[in-house]
Amino acid sequence: MKETENILRILEETRRAIRVEDFAEIKNLSGQTVNTASLTQDPDNIAVAVIVYSLSKILERPKYKELLGWENFYKLIIKSLDKSINDVKENNPKKFRKDFEAIRKAIGKLSGKLKEYIQEVFRKAQINKASKIYEHGISMEQTAKLLGITMFELADYAGQTDISEAPESKTLNIKSRIKLAMEMFE
Repeated sequence: MKETENILRILEETRRAIRVEDFAEIKNLSGQTVNTASLTQDPDNIAVAVIVYSLSKILERPKYKELLGWENFYKLIIKSLDKSINDVKENNPKKFRKDFEAIRKAIGKLSGKLKEYIQEVFRKAQINKASKIYEHGISMEQTAKLLGITMFELADYAGQTDISEAPESKTLNIKSRIKLAMEMFE
């Protein structure tokens, strides 16, 4: 686990934002994690980015709260966040991964429309966060692999959002890359 202080801060602030129902702040926290995930390519940071973003999208929809299974799902989210925060504080990455993944596994315990809706939100969140990481210059293949999506899904999303035209994703010619590499070692 890289950048544990950042992960801890993001999780604690997410927990606080959930309490006060500040869903825009939760989405903002996810965006902050993408920067770290892009730099480190750390699966833990990527998982935090995807799940925190998914939570923002799920919690901002009041109709979900009316569906069967919502209360148990919500309690499991809070419990898993609290455990994950403690795991990071105790520097226990294995337990963190297990407890944090419990949020995603909570979907398997749902039924009906709520399960379908939340599964779709998580899938779209993976693609969205993949596009943000790709924007930071990580290759499409590596980004898709890191987030467990297909290159086709990422390419399709990138084509719809003009990511491929983002300045960060422009590739340099060989001469420029060599020059850049030489400058890094001076």
